[in-house]
Amino acid sequence: MKIEFAPLSVPLQRRLQTASVVQWVFSFLSLAQCCTVAFIALFFTRFWLVSALYAAWWFIDREKPSKGGRRIHAIRNSVVWRYMRDYFPITLVKTAELDPRQNYLVGFHPHGILAAGAFINFCTEASGFSTLFPGITPHLMMLSLWFRVPFLRDCLMSAGLVSSDKESASYVLQKLEGGNMLAIIVGGAQEALDARPGSCTLLLKNRKGFVRLAIEHGTPLVPIFSFGENDLFEQVRNPKGSWLRQLQHRLQQIMGISLPIFYARGIFQYSFGLVPYRRPICTVVGKPIPVQRKHRPSEEEVDQVHQKYLNELRKLFEEHKAKYNIPEDRHLEFI
Repeated sequence: MKIEFAPLSVPLQRRLQTASVVQWVFSFLSLAQCCTVAFIALFFTRFWLVSALYAAWWFIDREKPSKGGRRIHAIRNSVVWRYMRDYFPITLVKTAELDPRQNYLVGFHPHGILAAGAFINFCTEASGFSTLFPGITPHLMMLSLWFRVPFLRDCLMSAGLVSSDKESASYVLQKLEGGNMLAIIVGGAQEALDARPGSCTLLLKNRKGFVRLAIEHGTPLVPIFSFGENDLFEQVRNPKGSWLRQLQHRLQQIMGISLPIFYARGIFQYSFGLVPYRRPICTVVGKPIPVQRKHRPSEEEVDQVHQKYLNELRKLFEEHKAKYNIPEDRHLEFI
């Protein structure tokens, strides 16, 4: 006997979508704090053995974030991510085939405030990554800081996140069987300070480490531009040279993360709050750029490949911007 469930009503779907995004926005930092507090607090209760055993496991498993992580497909396929995808919505667009016999180094642009497109597209199956790119396993790099938080580190790895250090990148890219994609949000946390609606500014002009890494491993570079990524939040004005920008840069140097002051809509109203606007995100995956392998590339060789990458990224943006309501006179700016 087959049991069929009635489809959810539109209002209920909207509530579930909003709830999933609210949970995502508010849960990360609070989850990191709660995990740390819980780990320490358990030592002073009769459940101290839980933290003691986890500490031992943590020590044994300490290298795992730099060794490809530990993805759990049930987590990546959770229905929660589909509601989150539909909230904006988020779509993934393929412009070229990727050979599963090769590894790829992907540059994701822009960072935005929360990198929603990067997370949904590469850390979940909500946008159909495995269907679009069969045989390719995505890995998204994240600040190593977050993998030092007990319990949280395991949640991050279950989604396919890996530590953002050279050892971690090399581990993924050097696999001879191929089929691995390493995604790097090149602009990083600093680029988030320029994320606001309509912005096309990318922190990329002097970021060449990922290009050198690609040359050392002979890995094709793939440019990605996520249209709409900067449109989810407004940000308090912080021009370069202002006291706020200087303070944010100083805090970034100390903490390793940037602290943009952003706002958008509320849960039950659209005037003010920290819930992102419902604006579409379309992540366009460009064509692979072949890279010739060289163990120790010169600065000139790195510069040449880097310039080619900039040109291909600019071309990708120009070819697709009209589809996503970007004005004809707006172009990418590299700083």
